[in-house]
Amino acid sequence: MPGKLILVRHGQSIWNLENLFTGWHDVDLSSQGRIEAATAGKELLREGIVVDVAFASMLKRAIRTLCIMLDEMDRMWIPIERSWRLNERHYGALQGLNKAETVAQYGQAQVKIWRRSYDIPPPALGADDPRHPRHDSRYASIDPALLPATESLKDTLARVQPYWDAYIAPELRAGRNVLVAAHGNSLRAMIKMLDKLPESEVVDLNIPTGVPLLYELDDALTPRSSRYLGDAEAIKAAAKAVRKQTEER
Repeated sequence: MPGKLILVRHGQSIWNLENLFTGWHDVDLSSQGRIEAATAGKELLREGIVVDVAFASMLKRAIRTLCIMLDEMDRMWIPIERSWRLNERHYGALQGLNKAETVAQYGQAQVKIWRRSYDIPPPALGADDPRHPRHDSRYASIDPALLPATESLKDTLARVQPYWDAYIAPELRAGRNVLVAAHGNSLRAMIKMLDKLPESEVVDLNIPTGVPLLYELDDALTPRSSRYLGDAEAIKAAAKAVRKQTEER
């Protein structure tokens, strides 16, 4: 019997709060984000789910969320793997820009295409741009040709799926309960893969921050069921807030 899979988008970050495109920029959690992470850990405790192994991206907002959750569950000692393949989608030249101001400049339709289309990436960073990940020491061991200057969701899935196949799926097949702390788009990519969602549905998929999504899987790792853990109305409001981030105001 496969283990349970728990996906959680990091708690609210400082740049989520400021409504900025974050991507691979390494910002920390806001105070609200830390509360969300602690609440997520409590929800797993309430469900009686014992996490055996955990995965996170290389970005501190996901790592911090994971650590807070594990602390709540008294499971800080379990194995943790970190990978750039679980990082947020790289937003290219949009990183650091205010979402609402970007809508005002380029129009809501264009920003929605950049932000939510399946295969159209935002404008790319130049190789000499200091925001390019090749200038970040945490990625020094990675072939620079693999490091993105921009990404679509399709590109994100192309880097997430091999990591799933090589590292996450074997843990589940071994019967271990797996917690993945990652980001809105890397998790959207994973959910598309798991649920076999068409591209049209992924565009409108909104993942709230700091809310565990529990998957029960069959022997082929096909979902038997999935559900968010926590108060249904609060989760609905949080997902709506994600959707409204690019509305003009």
